[in-house]
Amino acid sequence: MNARTVLRIGGDTPKRRGEDRGRQAREGIARAWKVYEDLFATVAAGASRSVRDLGVPALALRTADATRAWAPELVEEMEGVAEGAGMPFWTIAALNARTEILAEAGASRAGECSTLVRTGDTGTTGGQCWDWHEELADSWHLQTVTGDTRGFAGITEHGILAKIGVNDAGVGVLFNILGHTGDAATGVPVHLVARQVLGTAGSFAEAVALLSAAPVSASTVITVVTADRAASVELAPGGSAVVTPDDRGWLVRTNHFLDPALAAGELRGRREPETYDRHRLLTARVREHTGPLGADALVGLLAAHQDDGAEVCCHAPAGGTLGGRWATLATVAVDPAERRLLVHDGGPCTADSSTWARLTAPTG
Repeated sequence: MNARTVLRIGGDTPKRRGEDRGRQAREGIARAWKVYEDLFATVAAGASRSVRDLGVPALALRTADATRAWAPELVEEMEGVAEGAGMPFWTIAALNARTEILAEAGASRAGECSTLVRTGDTGTTGGQCWDWHEELADSWHLQTVTGDTRGFAGITEHGILAKIGVNDAGVGVLFNILGHTGDAATGVPVHLVARQVLGTAGSFAEAVALLSAAPVSASTVITVVTADRAASVELAPGGSAVVTPDDRGWLVRTNHFLDPALAAGELRGRREPETYDRHRLLTARVREHTGPLGADALVGLLAAHQDDGAEVCCHAPAGGTLGGRWATLATVAVDPAERRLLVHDGGPCTADSSTWARLTAPTG
């Protein structure tokens, strides 16, 4: 595989960690922002809303205010990123709130991520496809972060503090976007919630408690994995729910709610029911799987296309325009007992034993 950039980010204060990130990723952040600036406008126009009415700077600052009330150190870190990258603060806030802003704009989400986790006597392992816009294929990186309560390793987009990862306490997070009728850009961005788990949670219980209480305004499911436990925490503007593994120890997640109460406000599945197709296909596959869920087994389960019954491994169409060219940008496997993440640059159908980049969470 082509060597993906690895940022080694550190600093003894949030501001200094942010400045370090901003300096190292300056060009990538500017490039990512240009794509998102166009994407926000394209989505708003496609949803028959005035681009002027979307008001991205105001939305970004509103989510930053919500974050400041919940975890002010995250805002300090974003301020550092802005200074290090030489960009206005609101653009960094907008990158970290891209899920919330796209929800506000009325974005459809054809495509998106699929996650598999297995618990049992041999421990917990799992991973996912990360599906996103093909135009952002060069706008993400690997990272290790030190200086917070917990050191962590993972992948994220340029300018966004965290996404998928595992920390030095063996607490890992996997990430699937959901959709709820109440989604908006008023609360703490879900990517910042994931960052807070990775940087502070020392146990499964701490991670689940932090997620369950997070004042979010856009929906997601963050699956927490530790050496001996796993659960998906569904987050929505109206509340949260914890979904535990089935009787065989499996969690299968795509892009719809599984909790009945939260599912009453389901938006994503009503607009794009392919999320149910992916869930059915993966559930059938894991029922037949008997061995451990190592990296090779993971990619075998996730490597499914339309001819298989659902497009788990997503490929962008040759044509199309911004907002409609979805692709699996990365495949990630996590081993929380080893505090290790394996990352393949691309979809599972192109992964083999030689294509994985290996990251281990550093000590905080």
